[in-house]
Amino acid sequence: MSGHVEKQAVSVDNLSAEGVWSQCLDRIRESVNTQAYRTWFLPIVPLKVDAQGLTIQVPNQFFYEWMEEHYPHILRDALSNVLGEGAVPLYSVLQGESPAVVSVGTTAWRPKPAGQFLGEETYLNTRYTFDSFVEGKGNQFAKAAAHAVAEAPGETSFNPLVLYGGVGLGKTHLIQAIGNYAKKHSTGKRIRYLSSEKFTIEFINAIQNNRTTEFSQIYRNADILIVDDVHFFLSKERTQDEFFHTFNALHQKGKQIVLSSDRPPKELRGLEERLVSRFQWGLVTEIQPPDLETRIAILQQKAEFDGLDLSLDIIEFIASNITSNIRELEGALIKLMAYSSLRGVDISLDLVKMVLKDMLEMRRRDISIEEIQRAVCRYFEIPDDLLRGKSRKKEIAFARQLGMFLCKEMTHYSLKSIGLHFGGRDHTTVIHAVRTIGDITRDPDQTRVRDMVEILRKKIAVAAL
Repeated sequence: MSGHVEKQAVSVDNLSAEGVWSQCLDRIRESVNTQAYRTWFLPIVPLKVDAQGLTIQVPNQFFYEWMEEHYPHILRDALSNVLGEGAVPLYSVLQGESPAVVSVGTTAWRPKPAGQFLGEETYLNTRYTFDSFVEGKGNQFAKAAAHAVAEAPGETSFNPLVLYGGVGLGKTHLIQAIGNYAKKHSTGKRIRYLSSEKFTIEFINAIQNNRTTEFSQIYRNADILIVDDVHFFLSKERTQDEFFHTFNALHQKGKQIVLSSDRPPKELRGLEERLVSRFQWGLVTEIQPPDLETRIAILQQKAEFDGLDLSLDIIEFIASNITSNIRELEGALIKLMAYSSLRGVDISLDLVKMVLKDMLEMRRRDISIEEIQRAVCRYFEIPDDLLRGKSRKKEIAFARQLGMFLCKEMTHYSLKSIGLHFGGRDHTTVIHAVRTIGDITRDPDQTRVRDMVEILRKKIAVAAL
């Protein structure tokens, strides 16, 4: 005879977020298929366990909404099984540079508070390693510097090491890779990793609870202090003062400091000059947007990790059209995996264009009619002015129609504007060209023309980078 035994609420004193999440994953793995497990649960980063439950970080808003729509009970059941009835997840959703915490549901779960500062544990994502970081021209130097610091923390001239760059370029990955490497190879090192926002929140809590001395000791006794997104310190005078003294204490003892920001220190308006000066004592280096080859490598690695079978044509198309940052590339793959999993369909190039239409629409605005005309003329080896001229030669007329078709597909210009760029032709001529080429590309026997269109699409997209 079997019966249901209600689990009692547990104290969080001896629990770590990583330990709780690892136990949850063991249970979740039994409830979902392998692709769903790798796509939706492995990317989650456990942040902390407290009186509210388990706070987990997800990559973006789409990911959060998908989890809440498709897997809410699986997640809650796993948490209840590990922590006790009533335990719920709190989501930390990455939105731009800073995560926003979204509380889901209410909870009656009230274990004994841990009374810990975040810095007492090392909240590093174990997936962020140097081996999993895709190197390219835009991040090569930054990676080399990060690796040097990880191998000999506090012993190089790169102290502090400041990495800066736009959203989603891999700054967080690299600085956490330093922490993970040091954690593995430098036994006994006290590693503290957190965002500047969490540093600020904890400092405020310490003031309110008369625990500033304890707070200061935690961070000033670190061997390696890694702080993400230091631009969050701007205009926060008391927090800046605390961090200034923390910085000094660590630097004087030869301890390693690693920082990330969305811009170089000298451009951080609202940051005290004494901090700006100290941030420039070591090495300040930029992480630039990935080039085409790097984007392709990133997509291949991500697809392989997620068990996703994508052809090179699909990967090249995505890499050619989504160019701003790594986070958007990964978001595109997540969107494709979600659609494919929900509908039970294979991922084809046509499916990619449909599912990622909104993301690709944003890219269209960067391509001009003139760029398309030049690409078509180079492909057919004809002078640029022939597309705008009156020649009715079969080859020229076909090239002109193909150019109009691509302009309609790859730009935001109206039919009238496209016609004007092709020698003052009216919109009906453009409509005819679009229909003609569209019909040909849909004809299963017209593989040569379809290949021609795909080649030109890629050339135009790459040229617009």
